[in-house]
Amino acid sequence: MEDIKRQLTHSSKATRQDRYGKLIAFLCTFLIGLLVASILYLVASRGLATFFKNHVSVWDFLTKQNWNPGQVDKNGAALVGALPMIVGSFSVTVLSAVLATPFAIAMALFMTEIAPRRGTKFLQPVIELLVGIPSVVYGFVGLTIVVPVVRALVGGTGFGILSGTLVLFVMVLPTITSMYVDSLRAVPRFYREASLALGATRWQTTYKVVLRASIPGLLTAIIFGMARAFGEALAVQMVIGNASLLPHNLISPASTLTSVLTTGMGNTVMGTLPNNALWSLALILLLMSLCFNLIIRYIGKKGRMAK
Repeated sequence: MEDIKRQLTHSSKATRQDRYGKLIAFLCTFLIGLLVASILYLVASRGLATFFKNHVSVWDFLTKQNWNPGQVDKNGAALVGALPMIVGSFSVTVLSAVLATPFAIAMALFMTEIAPRRGTKFLQPVIELLVGIPSVVYGFVGLTIVVPVVRALVGGTGFGILSGTLVLFVMVLPTITSMYVDSLRAVPRFYREASLALGATRWQTTYKVVLRASIPGLLTAIIFGMARAFGEALAVQMVIGNASLLPHNLISPASTLTSVLTTGMGNTVMGTLPNNALWSLALILLLMSLCFNLIIRYIGKKGRMAK
């Protein structure tokens, strides 16, 4: 009787395992949150030091075009105008997303609507291969193939926004495609069946029903692709020219936030204005990443509400 009472009043092995599992999950969540908060604090404190410690105007930092943190102008103001890098980053990001989206839509439709089995069997390994290729390989291919082709076709040195866009196009294409494939597969089958039952052709069903129902997923895929393109460093750095000048056309050498960070971070002293200015560029990158994530969450929420 005592054994039965003890068994009923004490926690079972399954209960103890459940508690241990919850404790481990809580600790992991806490550590991840602490890590994210630490990164945010580090980047924000270093980045804001440019404005509070070195007394650089935020407006001048975002709108001026001269970037040479180690020098000052005739008025004694530091030359930390980040506008060329901001324009360069947004240019290659937007252009690569615009260029990759039609190809991603066509590939995703082929895999899911036109020839699902053969399309998936052929294109899925290709997409996975493109995702797994390191950035330096993309950059090397762009440096040896894309840059000379651009130089031969449109002139100039070959380095610039156009070369960076073409390299990023190949890099973001598998991301947008794979995410949009999942979105197309998530469209309920009865949407297609109802459209076909009403007399619509296969193309009309695809264009007017499936595509429109998957628009939130497509927008999410595009934003994800833009987020990757905006944060890409090495591949873009190898083909864009790394000139801290405001680009006037697609073939003029330019620079991005990430390319300036990777080339300059090892050449500055911690706590100085040049180093703080680089941290300010990193803060802009972080804020843009947060904006991309907020946009994705907003689009996803609207898509769920529409369903």
